[in-house]
Amino acid sequence: MDNGYTAANGKRGPSCDVSPVPDGEIEDICSTYGNDKHRMLDILREVQDRYRCIAPATMDRIAAATDLTRIEVEGVASFYSFLSLTPKGRVTIRLCDDIVDRYAGVADVVSVFEEVLGVSLGETTADGAFSLEYTPCIGMCDQAPAAMVNDVVLTKLTPESARQAAEALKAGQTPEMIVSNRFDELSPRERVLAMVDNNTRHAGEVLLGPVPEEAGLTNALKMTPAQIFTTIEDSGLRGCGGAGFTTGRKWRFAASERAEKHFVICNADEGEPGTFKDRVLLTERPHLLIEGMTIAARAAGAREGILYLRGEYAYMRAYLEQVLEERRRRNLLGEAILGQKNFSFDIRIQMGAGAYVCGEEGALISSCEGLPGEPKTRPPFPVNRGYLGYPTVVNNVETFCHAARILDRGAAWFNAMGMEGSHGTKLFSVCGDCLNPGIYELPYGHTVRELLAMVGGLEAAAVQIGGPSGVMIGRDSFHRRLTFDDLATGGAIIVFSGERNILEIVDYYMSFFVHESCGYCTPCRVGNVFLQKAIGKFRSGHANPEDIEYLKDLSATIIETSRCGLGMTSPNPILSTLLNFPLVYSATSRPSKDGIRDTFDIQSAIDSARKIAKRRSYIFDKDFTQ
Repeated sequence: MDNGYTAANGKRGPSCDVSPVPDGEIEDICSTYGNDKHRMLDILREVQDRYRCIAPATMDRIAAATDLTRIEVEGVASFYSFLSLTPKGRVTIRLCDDIVDRYAGVADVVSVFEEVLGVSLGETTADGAFSLEYTPCIGMCDQAPAAMVNDVVLTKLTPESARQAAEALKAGQTPEMIVSNRFDELSPRERVLAMVDNNTRHAGEVLLGPVPEEAGLTNALKMTPAQIFTTIEDSGLRGCGGAGFTTGRKWRFAASERAEKHFVICNADEGEPGTFKDRVLLTERPHLLIEGMTIAARAAGAREGILYLRGEYAYMRAYLEQVLEERRRRNLLGEAILGQKNFSFDIRIQMGAGAYVCGEEGALISSCEGLPGEPKTRPPFPVNRGYLGYPTVVNNVETFCHAARILDRGAAWFNAMGMEGSHGTKLFSVCGDCLNPGIYELPYGHTVRELLAMVGGLEAAAVQIGGPSGVMIGRDSFHRRLTFDDLATGGAIIVFSGERNILEIVDYYMSFFVHESCGYCTPCRVGNVFLQKAIGKFRSGHANPEDIEYLKDLSATIIETSRCGLGMTSPNPILSTLLNFPLVYSATSRPSKDGIRDTFDIQSAIDSARKIAKRRSYIFDKDFTQ
């Protein structure tokens, strides 16, 4: 029997089936989650953590325990990047490959890990000790280069600190010991703070300044749901994830649906490269977040809530579980909250497993249901039929935190901050080529130039607003304002100096979208590949002026025909740079010769047809004879 597998690099390694899982262990894991197919992601994560992969025989046993087919289980297992059908090392090192980390020197860090551990990027050592791989943005762009070592986060890596870490791991130290040799003695919060610096540069009046405990919830319990909706609506609060839908209306719509159950879900899956504001709130204001979710549950009539935490933030899970348990002890969660016999609400944490698309609320709901993280067709919207088919409120971390403060201080207080149509404060995650990367809580309405002055980035040549799915602007647009009606953003602000290559940045962002597409719809799955290839022509100097129109036409098609927000925004790196940096494209393209594109290769173009038809062409194959 062949018990090996062939990795992408061609090397052989042990299969998951070399050491069969003892009878009953997989069944015990499934039983922990009630053999509930909707908890499939939890089951698979635990199997992955315990056995380093999800073997074929394991999937059969999970399917039997949860009353699913093997293909349904494998569909979930193969969707998420943190799950693997082939063995990972006992220590898996995932280095962040975001463009900010690239510019900060992650390639040199990778070289050190490869040298010390004796493993190449994308491989696992023969003894199964170490895996080394790249991963997209892990929410640490303000302290790049960064890496996840199992669930431990290492930040501000240099070749020297990487060497120390690699040598320690090779000597048998645990990843936790790299952070602190007394890691086990630290509290869950101390462990989080030992790994990651929150870099709060400017604390505003709403979220990061002084916050009284449970003032918002106490007020909410004295109000009717209708009064809560009205207060949130009058405040002008809009969703802080980027879309900007009116929060009070969303809650009201969900509550108006007659159903047996209602749910509240917090989207803590901030996977947009350059965004890390929710990371800070989860660490600094977890009680405020849970308070906001509880207020939403009171208004919408929900008894159950889910905090969807991205897999990259697993390092803070124990701390958040501790916060939930503390609130249960204080009667702030659970049955009859604060003595209100008609109000019970509790929250569970749902871990993600490395899928950017799950930041889209439909895909997030699918993931919570134990399915691949594929977006759902709209309508119906989540407020009508969301999680398990019930009305569901989905907001992000920042939105729930704002809601709790509004119920504390009132609608007028919040509405008075910011500008018309963009009220309150906003957390900006600033990173890249600036002196002071980190979190800035500011009222809406500041110009980009004003923000750059605060962060030490006035030498910037370009600024990416809202991450890859947002827009890139040049110096001639730094007067524009950070509002919903001008430069809307979920929070990411990435600063680029004049030394950076705009097309290299665009190429990276397109590769990110290609990698993160769920693959459901053809325009997104295939169109983004074509867009990236076209950008490659510009980078190599082989593009024609006609290629500029091709980029625009294909982008429009992808936007119009894609199923979800990923495809609808994935061409933005190209479209915004075509608009704001047109000379970059014109300078890297040249006219066609005799109407024939320089890079068109007829032999390459028809090669796939040769293989399909299993025959050659007497026109194009010169040595062909009939």
